[in-house]
Formats: sequence, structure tokens, C-alpha cells
Amino acid sequence: MTSDDSQTKTIVRSAGTVSIAVFASRILGLIREQVFAAFFGAGFAYDAFVVAYRIPNLLRDLFAEGALSSAFVAVFTDYKTRKGPDATWKLANNVITATILIVGSITIIGAFFSEDIVSIIAPDFHLVPGKQDLTTFMTSIMFPFLLLVSLSAVAMGMLNTMGKFFVPSIASSFFNLGSIVSGVLLSFVAPEFGMHPIVGMAFGVVIGGFLQLVIQIPSLKNKGFKFKPYVNFSDNGLRRIFKLMVPAVIGLSATQVNVFINTFFASSCAQGSVSWLNYAFRIMMFPIGLVGVSLSIATMPVVSRHAAKGDIHLLKKAYVSSTVLSFLVSIPATFGLIFLSRPIIRVIFEHGNFNAVDTLNTASALTLYSIGLFAYASLKIIVPVFYSLNKTKYPVMGSFITIFLNVCIVMLTIKTYQHRAIALSTSLCIIVNFLFLSFMLYRQVDGYEAGYLLQCLVKIVPVSFVMGAGVYWVNGWCLHICGDMAFANLIALFAAIGAGIVFYGMVMSVLGIKEVTQIKDKIMSKVYRK
Repeated sequence: MTSDDSQTKTIVRSAGTVSIAVFASRILGLIREQVFAAFFGAGFAYDAFVVAYRIPNLLRDLFAEGALSSAFVAVFTDYKTRKGPDATWKLANNVITATILIVGSITIIGAFFSEDIVSIIAPDFHLVPGKQDLTTFMTSIMFPFLLLVSLSAVAMGMLNTMGKFFVPSIASSFFNLGSIVSGVLLSFVAPEFGMHPIVGMAFGVVIGGFLQLVIQIPSLKNKGFKFKPYVNFSDNGLRRIFKLMVPAVIGLSATQVNVFINTFFASSCAQGSVSWLNYAFRIMMFPIGLVGVSLSIATMPVVSRHAAKGDIHLLKKAYVSSTVLSFLVSIPATFGLIFLSRPIIRVIFEHGNFNAVDTLNTASALTLYSIGLFAYASLKIIVPVFYSLNKTKYPVMGSFITIFLNVCIVMLTIKTYQHRAIALSTSLCIIVNFLFLSFMLYRQVDGYEAGYLLQCLVKIVPVSFVMGAGVYWVNGWCLHICGDMAFANLIALFAAIGAGIVFYGMVMSVLGIKEVTQIKDKIMSKVYRK
């Protein structure tokens, strides 16, 4: 077996492990959104919650699960490879203590200035009586979530670097489970204290964030880590992490910066627009989590190790294999979501206070978001490669391009297309960012197998389109046979998705893509072993 094949199988195995955990988390995440849809629908209360949650969540993606995680893994891997366990654990303690001090301060300041922040991100909420006050109150409640998830990101980075992927990936399931159970219970209690029921869900977010952190602590202890408060801001390792984080704050999170901008515009659209966009985005994040996030987590330690050793050849191989694996799942998912957007939204959300008008508006946003799904998943892979190479200026450049482009597109189209303009702009900007970074990476590493990537795309895209058209027909045929009832909608959707997976899997297995062959061989070896 060649080293190329070996590392591809390592990435596949690690990504598979992560995918199982992420799948559980995404299912619980969908259940969480279903609870919101059934209890609060799309409008006043959920609009307020989305904006309130988005403020600490935006900072989380900027400082925690985005910049801090990527920068920490790169430096932590280097220490583990070259400096031994004592220096590595000392760095970890320094990072954790610094995170508590810095992010803790941001949390306190953010909670104190919640009203001003809400006025900036959603200025038109004050036009609806009580909406801005409710948003401000929930923002102050949920700000501590930022500190909890930042510490969780550091723990995840440590465990991933040491080859442990399942526990940190399943940790987000505990966030969703904790936020659902505690949030629902507290939503019934909140009115007894004169608060809107949705405030209970805000407290649930903080409880879920706490569970996401503590579930990883036993695994860290088993690896020999003991937390000892220590901070030295002049430490070389910590300074390297900060140096990587500054451009990464912009580079890795261009989409999140655009989310902030889009929330500003969406708050001026019809009431419910923020909710429709959020529900649609949550559905799109399901395949992104299974593909982009899983492959990113599995690939990051591999490319960081190759970068630390100066082995650019294997780094390029790892990137290409990961990107092909991403295309293999994200592109058919794109066409599946485009063709089945309305049935998916109807089955998942159209219950309780979520009505048919909400389904129509959410589905139109999902269709447009899905156009950029493949690029979003691929960005999760390519951006950390730049960090491992210390070429952080290119993600920054891509970020500025997409932020500027997003503002231009939305301003030109929002009056005509309302919330749909935001979904379309998001997809176009993500695609532009991915193409720009792909070109720049090709130049920085003196080329990678771009021809092989294009060959794979030529095979994947037509098959995915046919699959998408096929699942649309299967869904319609099943509804014609079974009738348009709630249970029939569920059966029709599952039948369509099942038929699409079988068709796509059968066709792709004979098209000669190396990564598909390796996955097939691995599955068959396990079957025959049993």
C-alpha cells in the first residue's frame, strides 16, 4: 500500500468516525429546530431568539470553533511532534487560562452592552413592540455560551491532535440534548416568572454548552492532561496561536461575517424572514456537518503534521483526497436539497405554529442556500490547509472579497426578492471564495491534482443532477399513490431519498474514482471478515 493510499484511508476512517458522531448531533439539532417550529413557529419570538443566539454564536465561530480551533491545532500538533509532552501540556494550560481570561472578559462586556449590540445587528426590531427588549434579554442570558464553547473547542483540538475524534464530535450532541430538554422544561416555567416562554430556550443554550464541555474532560484526563492554571502572554507558542488567529478571525469566518450583515438586512424584511432563513440554513448545515466538518476535523491534524515535517507532496495528496470525498457527498446533497426543498421543509417543520406559508418561504431560501453547499463544505477543508502552511493572508483576502460582494448583491436585490436575495447572495459569495482560495493554494504549493478534481466533477455532477430529478419524480409518484397526508409525505420523502442514495451509489461505484474504490474495498473487507 502506498503512503498516498494509506493517508487517504486514514482520513476516510477518521472522517467516518466523526460522521457518526456528527450525524447524531445533527439529528438532535433537527429535533431542536422542530421543537422551535412547533412551539414558536416563524415570527416574533423565534426571530428574537435567532438574533439573540446569533450574536454569541457569531463570536464563537470567529474566536472559538473557527480561528482558535484551527490555530491551536496547528501549533499544538507542532509541539506534540517536535517538543514532547511536557511542553505540549504546558502550552495547553497556557491556552486554556488565557481563553478563560480573554473570552471571559468579552462575555461580561458583551452581556453588559447587549442592548447596543442588538440595536446594531437588528435595528428594525424596535418597530415591533417588545421585540428588541426580548432579543436583548436573551442575548445577555446566552453570552456565557461563548466562553463554554471556546473551552470546548480547545478540548476538541487537543483530543483530535491525539487521534481521538468520536468524543469531541459527539460532544455537540450533548449540547443539543441539553438545550432541548432543559430548554423545553424551562419554557414552561418561564411564564411563572413573568418571562416569555422562549426565554427558557435561551437558558437551555447555556446548559447545553456546559454539557458540551464537561463530556470531553474524562477523555483528556485519560490522555494524561491535568489542568493547572498558568498564563504567560509572552510565551512563544501562545504568541504563535494569536498570530495565526488574527487573520483567521476574518479568513475562516467570512461566511459568519456575512451572516451578521445578512441579519441586519433580514431584520428589515417581512416579519418571519429571520426565522425562514435560519430554518433553511439549519437544514443545509446537516450535510455540511456530515461532510465538510467531518473531513475538516479528520484532515486538519494530517495536513498540520505534513506541514510541520515539510512534506508538501503528502499535504497536497491529503487535500485532494479530502476535497474529492467532499464533492462525492456534498454535490448530490446539493441537487437533493434543490429538488426536494419543499417536501423536506414540510415533513420536518410544518407542525404546530409552523404553517404552509412558512414552508413555502423556508423552502425557497433552502433552494438558494443549497447552490453553495458544495463550496461551503469544501471551504471547511481548504482554509485549514492555509493555516498549516502559515499562509493566512489568502483566506483574509478571500473574506474581504466575499464580504464586499455580499453587500453589493444584497443591496441590489433585496427589495425585489426579500429574504431570498440573502440566501442567493450567501451561496454566490461562498462559491467565489472557494474558487479564489483553490486558485491561490494551487499557486502556493506549486500545483496539485486539479485535473483529477475536474475529472471527478465531470463524473459526479451529471449523475447527481439525474439523481435529483429522479428523487423529485419518485416523491411525486409516491404522493400520487399514497395521497397528500402527513404520514404519506414522510413515506414519499424517505422513498425518494432512499432511491436516490441507491441509484447514486450504484452508478458512482463503477465510474472509477479512486476514493470510491477505497471506500468500497474497506466496506467489503469488513463484510467478508465477518
